[in-house]
Amino acid sequence: MLSNFKIKQMLLILGASLFILVSSSVIVNYMQTNKIRGHVEEKEVEIMPHLLNFLTLKTDVIQVQQCLTDVSATRTKAGFDEAKKYFQDGNRVLDKLISDHLALNEPKMVNSIKEFRSNFLQFYKIGQKMANTYINQGTDAGNLMMEELDPFANKLTTSLDIWIDEHSKEAKTATMKIHDELAYTENAILILGILLIVIIITVLSIISKQIVESLNRFQIGLLDFFQYLNKEKTTVQLLDTSSKNEFGLMASIVNENIAKISRLIEEDAQLIEEVKDVVSKVNSGLLKQTLSKTTSNQSLEELKKLLNQMLEILSSKVCSDINKIQAALEHYQKLDFTYRIENCKGKTGQGLNALADIINKMLVENKTNGLTLEQSSDTLFSNVESLSNSSHQAAASLEETAAALEEITSNISNTTNNVIEMASHANDVTKSVNTGQILAKKTTSAMDEINVEVTAINDAISVIDQISFQTNILSLNAAVEAATAGEAGKGFAVVAQEVRNLASRSSEAANEIKTLVEHATNKANSGKSIADEMIHGYTSLNESISNTLNLIQDVENASKEQFAGIEQINGAIAELDIQTQQNASIANNTKDIALQTQTISKTIVNNANEKKFVGKDDIKI
Repeated sequence: MLSNFKIKQMLLILGASLFILVSSSVIVNYMQTNKIRGHVEEKEVEIMPHLLNFLTLKTDVIQVQQCLTDVSATRTKAGFDEAKKYFQDGNRVLDKLISDHLALNEPKMVNSIKEFRSNFLQFYKIGQKMANTYINQGTDAGNLMMEELDPFANKLTTSLDIWIDEHSKEAKTATMKIHDELAYTENAILILGILLIVIIITVLSIISKQIVESLNRFQIGLLDFFQYLNKEKTTVQLLDTSSKNEFGLMASIVNENIAKISRLIEEDAQLIEEVKDVVSKVNSGLLKQTLSKTTSNQSLEELKKLLNQMLEILSSKVCSDINKIQAALEHYQKLDFTYRIENCKGKTGQGLNALADIINKMLVENKTNGLTLEQSSDTLFSNVESLSNSSHQAAASLEETAAALEEITSNISNTTNNVIEMASHANDVTKSVNTGQILAKKTTSAMDEINVEVTAINDAISVIDQISFQTNILSLNAAVEAATAGEAGKGFAVVAQEVRNLASRSSEAANEIKTLVEHATNKANSGKSIADEMIHGYTSLNESISNTLNLIQDVENASKEQFAGIEQINGAIAELDIQTQQNASIANNTKDIALQTQTISKTIVNNANEKKFVGKDDIKI
């Protein structure tokens, strides 16, 4: 078995060998990389830009010739501007090439490019001249100029092809050199890598054997310790520290930690047992507990502090004995709110007591309100029932009143019709009187006819007496109905009195007419001597009849007004009947509501009586 010193010595040799190989590889790679970089820079800075410039220049020459040829073919001058643009671009490329080759100290190439620029200028001028000749002088003259232009074009393109070919070959050569140097570099790196791998494998195989043996012993000790940690063993063995290498040092350090952890596990076990005991008491409802065991495990110690704080907070926030809270909740579930938690300093217990007081007060108020509501609902139900009966009685009375008023209206309508008929008869009497007066004036010999007319007058007077009698009877009936109607019949009483007065006056007028007719009859028998008196009597009779007609018209108008008033009263009574019916319906609905209110109040009182609370039997309305 190798010692710790030998391992370090072998590692040092391995490190030196690796350093030498890596340094050699870095130097070789650096040198080859510089060569490759030089060829790449030569290709990138000198060959490729010049090749691209020559290709661009060739394009410009071809485009100038193409644009001027297009002008010759189309006879339009638009191609001159395009040709000028390509000519100027070609001159810029030529200036760049001259500058680059001056920097590379290649005077021969510079002179060749300058010569090319001179030929390019002559080529451009001859091309312009050729295009103008085609435009101004025609095809034949233009063809002659084209023969002069073609040699310059061939000369320019030939030079450009030579330069392009030379630079293409240089680029290809540079590329080959780069590939060769890269292949050499790869081979060198491969050989150095193989040597490095062989050395590393040899040294590592020797070291790994020593490390594996030490690791096996270290693994056995660790597995035994892990079995102790996993509670698979009750005792633990210390690791073997006989090795003098790093693994022996690690075993010593692990042994120290095994001793600390073993002691820590014992402390943790004691604390956990105490926690189990406290948790058992807490499960039984006793929250006033404290953990006293200590441990070097900072996490468990912190957990112990947190548990003590939690138990203290639970005891102060809830109650030291949860069983008391559970008992209170069981009483409350059974609707017994007289129970109180005694000697509880926890806020939850105090809150439950306060909640029970609030619920108790609420139940007292509920029962008080329920009893009050029950009494009020009984009174309301009685009043509403009385109101409903009164409304139905009022509706029935209104129906009877409406029927009686309809009968009165019918009687007044008949009276009005009779008055109208009486007015018609009075008009007939007036005509008869006028006729008699004319006959009395014409002849005195027609006294017999006068007697006949007087007889007719007597009949008319009888009719007036009858009408007066009937009117008087109707007025008496109206007065009786008005007295029956009470306050609403005062208007009928006034009308009845007026009709009675009218009947009395009609009777008096009829008596007067009768007296006059009797006098006229007596005088008619005396002959012509009293004819003038009879004519005078007819005149008086005519005036009386006119007055009677006026009175009859007044009675007619009064009857019509009375009939209109009765119709208005009929309408008002009909509306009052509708309102009374609505009031009766509302009274019925109110009765139903009062019955529901009575039911609700009884339910409230019954619900309150089902619960136990302080002052339940002392509540009065």
